Amino acid sequence: MRGPHNIWRLIRTAATFERTGALGVVLNEMDAPTSIRVVVRLFGWTMRWAGLKGDPNMPPVTRALNALGPAYIKFGQVLSTRPDLVGGDLATQLRVLQDKLPPFPTDVAKATVEEELGKPADDIYSEFSDAVAAASIAQVHYARLINTGEEVAVKVLRPNIERAFRKDIDAFYFAASVIEFLSPSSRRLRPRDVIEHFDHGVMSELDLRSEASAASEFAENTKNDEKFQVPLANWEFSSRRVMTLGWADGLPLGDNDALDAAGHDRVALAKRVLQLFLSHALRDGYFHADMHQGNMKVAANGDIIAYDFGIMGRIDEYTRRVYAEILIGFIRRDYKRVAEVHFEAGYVPADRDVDEFASALRAVGEPIFGMDASQISMGRLFHYLFEVTERFGMETRTELILLQRTMVVVEGVARSLDPYINIWEVARPVVEDYIKSNLGPRAMMRDLLKTARVLARFGPELPKMAEAALIHHSQPPVKPQTTSPWRPAMYILLGAVTAWTGFLLALAVLS
Repeated sequence: MRGPHNIWRLIRTAATFERTGALGVVLNEMDAPTSIRVVVRLFGWTMRWAGLKGDPNMPPVTRALNALGPAYIKFGQVLSTRPDLVGGDLATQLRVLQDKLPPFPTDVAKATVEEELGKPADDIYSEFSDAVAAASIAQVHYARLINTGEEVAVKVLRPNIERAFRKDIDAFYFAASVIEFLSPSSRRLRPRDVIEHFDHGVMSELDLRSEASAASEFAENTKNDEKFQVPLANWEFSSRRVMTLGWADGLPLGDNDALDAAGHDRVALAKRVLQLFLSHALRDGYFHADMHQGNMKVAANGDIIAYDFGIMGRIDEYTRRVYAEILIGFIRRDYKRVAEVHFEAGYVPADRDVDEFASALRAVGEPIFGMDASQISMGRLFHYLFEVTERFGMETRTELILLQRTMVVVEGVARSLDPYINIWEVARPVVEDYIKSNLGPRAMMRDLLKTARVLARFGPELPKMAEAALIHHSQPPVKPQTTSPWRPAMYILLGAVTAWTGFLLALAVLS
């Protein structure tokens, strides 16, 4: 499904943005140069007829993303947490994508429950409300179990959502291939690997049994965390397209007015959100990877309640140590050590100069060290970071994509609660505690003990394993088959011809 027909999908994306008025908004927020504005608007205007209308009651960008489908909505959800990147007005518009999308009928949801659980919804739940939250993939209903009287949230996938997501992701794969072909310098960023990583996460999110499992594991890991709650999954009434979870009762974390009216300390909440994420990522290696405002509430006692566990991140112990050393290096302004860690982990090619890289990192860290969030332009920072990665030939690390993306989202949530939060000072105690526990002499002894146990377990097999490795190494390498580099070019040409032909036909019909 990743052939040239996806060109039409991408053309329709631009046309939809023009037709809904979103293209002008985006160009203004990005402060695009005049030449770019002219070219983009001209293309959008000529193809405007092919765009989707969307819901005219929605703001332009939200209207466009909602019309284009769930994958685009997911992208908008991430941007909604970054007012410093997209502007406060646009971030506010995009926030409705988190849990305020148009719901599908309750009767359809009940029919899905019966189909998945094998009995009518009225035989399972004594109460079953209309949708209380509707997101890009599923919607949630308040309900009460007949057998226990427990209040629960019933999550039901949208009808045909799997097929809709598949179409979007196939178009993204094609776009990544075209980008790699037209811009060889972009290959170090591994666009196709990034999309593949996103694809895997989405497919997992479309199976609610995986989410129930994630909720169970996350609750177990965090049961001793102060001021933090995770609703428990009900396995008896959960399946692939339906999940029953304990009800989370509280105020939305994104409603600052309501939080202030209830007397909650937003500064403390901002600090706790960031520290909880770092603690879960470093301590457990398992973290909530979709921590936007629509997936968290504040209980009456001030506890943060996390829910919607469709996207979870997992990082191994070695990567956690590397990540912690990089963070603590920035916090302590030890840029030479940060550079050395990058080289030791293989993030920077070995033929580059470590001192030069340390100097480049200093130029990133020093301007923002000690500043509160309101003084930092993340747009300029990310632009310079991109220049640094390009200059030193750094490739995208797919194992860190989810971690980095979630860090951006969580920081955005914290900034929305406290615009003056100092990210470094908040992160310091969590990172230092991890360093003390995992990078000292005791950690080294634990590592040696683990190694000894593994060697003892595989001891009898080690000679055979070594022999097999030597035999494999001595064999001549097999030349991999490669795809013709001209194939993407043929797709582009074919798509352009198809699109222009359609445009001419439309003019003929309209004239």
